[in-house]
Amino acid sequence: MEFEKEIVENLETKELWTVVTFKTPHGPGETLDRIARIIEEAGWKITFKANWWTADIPYGLVRIDAKKGGREKIILGKWILAQECRLIGIDNLDLAKGREEFFKMVDSITSTLIHDPVIRTMREQY
Repeated sequence: MEFEKEIVENLETKELWTVVTFKTPHGPGETLDRIARIIEEAGWKITFKANWWTADIPYGLVRIDAKKGGREKIILGKWILAQECRLIGIDNLDLAKGREEFFKMVDSITSTLIHDPVIRTMREQY
């Protein structure tokens, strides 16, 4: 991704959550893999990763939990399908604001799928 440097720099901030908003020409699986690769190449060990997306409106959310040297970081990649790969913004959030952003994004994606028992279980875990 063209904004790898910005992601890596923001992994070093003190806040728990790093929220990356971007455009991508890649599908959900490849988008998750590319973000995960950036994090691993920066020396972080991935402990959890998940991907939510909607086909009705082509956007989604990548969540990656990682550890490095006793530190933890949660990376949210908020993406929208586009012709190009382009960074829109990066925010570093504390625990409460990060969780709120995560829930808001998952709710926006899964609102039509709320009756799915797997999604209900995943939402209850967070």
